[in-house]
Amino acid sequence: MKKPLIILTGPTAVGKTKASIGLAKAVGGEIISADSMQIYKFMDIGSAKIQKSETEGIPHYLIDELEPSEEFHVVRFQKMAKAAMEKIYANGHIPIVVGGTGFYIQALLYDIDFTENDIDKGLREELSAYAREKGAEALHERLREVDSKSAELIHANNVKRVIRALEYYSYTGEKISEHNEKEREKSSPYRFVYFVLDDDREHLYKRINQRVDKMMEQGLVEEVRALKDKGYTASDVSMQGLGYKEILAYLDGTLSLSEAVYRIKRDTRHFAKRQITWFKREKNVIWINKKSCNYDEKKILGTMLEHLEGVLCFKEDFLEDQSF
Repeated sequence: MKKPLIILTGPTAVGKTKASIGLAKAVGGEIISADSMQIYKFMDIGSAKIQKSETEGIPHYLIDELEPSEEFHVVRFQKMAKAAMEKIYANGHIPIVVGGTGFYIQALLYDIDFTENDIDKGLREELSAYAREKGAEALHERLREVDSKSAELIHANNVKRVIRALEYYSYTGEKISEHNEKEREKSSPYRFVYFVLDDDREHLYKRINQRVDKMMEQGLVEEVRALKDKGYTASDVSMQGLGYKEILAYLDGTLSLSEAVYRIKRDTRHFAKRQITWFKREKNVIWINKKSCNYDEKKILGTMLEHLEGVLCFKEDFLEDQSF
């Protein structure tokens, strides 16, 4: 029988963290973060990282495991997540993958093959130089010309993924979007339930704006300044994360603080919109709308447990004992 796996995802700021703790306690689960920023040490505020006091004793993996100078990408996530899953299964528990990076989740869920081809390093350097000289948008336009579908899915600022897509096309003559579609058609090696937590768009955007304001109050500027003082720069992948690159630009004197905050809010809202678009493309997902549940955490959890019943075992008396 396939091993069980639970996915809990959704757009940024929708409330995945709180819902995941209740779910983990209900089913005997341990949590694997599918977030591209929470993996990094010293980056707590801008990544909205769960704090130890908030975990309620639930083990979390892929949090605070890398230095900000290290590169984190889908292949590395896949490898680290699989290792974490083996530990969780050995503990007799169920892995719950929680986070908003849909590409990472897809790669793990369907065991997508990302075997690196023997890419011409000269081409990689040429594309990197083109991005530095002409700008990320110009490089992105080159991708749009050969693989418009990938261009729609990959943001222009994600230069590394744009370069990989161009490399793949140049090396194989095949669009990487077509390759990934074929991989997605594979059946999952897991007995999974895939939840997408969603919210009314206006309410979600309000939460995003409030979250950014809270990050500023908590000391996001000081956090980025400390990272800068440690020697981390815009050339580090981690410092290109939402919130970090804008505040770094403020500290470097190229943006005012008000403009930096405005851009963080705007780009986070745009990011949430792209996340929702991604999840709508995924198959076999269960959408849970918070507004339909009257924003009641107990009802949200109960809805998830109803879907899990008959698929995975869980503590049936949990809801009666749990208070929110």
